Amino acid sequence: MAEKTRGRRRTPFFLAPLVSAISGRRTVQLFMKIASPIDRFLIPATNGRLSTGFGQPVLVMEVAGAKSGKKRRTPLLYMRDGDNIVLVASYGGGERHPAWYYNVKVNPRVRLFGRNGSGWYTARQAEGEERERLWKAVTEFYDGYRKYQTYTDREIQLFVLTPETTEAPPAS
Repeated sequence: MAEKTRGRRRTPFFLAPLVSAISGRRTVQLFMKIASPIDRFLIPATNGRLSTGFGQPVLVMEVAGAKSGKKRRTPLLYMRDGDNIVLVASYGGGERHPAWYYNVKVNPRVRLFGRNGSGWYTARQAEGEERERLWKAVTEFYDGYRKYQTYTDREIQLFVLTPETTEAPPAS
């Protein structure tokens, strides 16, 4: 039996028109280029209290580079699924996966920075029925993902991150 998705937050009603307006492909990619460098440092420095996410739950994932082994930090919108964190490798609907996708595939042990501080997680790609259930949940959580899927022929991948310790995941 599939576990019920808990802890989901939808886009606040007063932000829905803004989110809809800015979820176009070019706007999203421009926003990622501007906001990501800011959030990469702001979120860990403030324990997730501040971000450019306009009320959306944003965390920073740190993962070793697939080829270089260097630590890479990427701000990402996330959704909770019980104690797990769900990340969407949408790249704004780009034709290729985001760089962090390849890094996580090679190095599934990641560190997350968010509202509850930081913690270590193990990532795995969602597949089959779990992916279907989570895809439905993430598109209800943020409808932009459904739009992004129409921009690309590749299937947008989902990752489930499981905490390695009893530390709580970042709050939504």
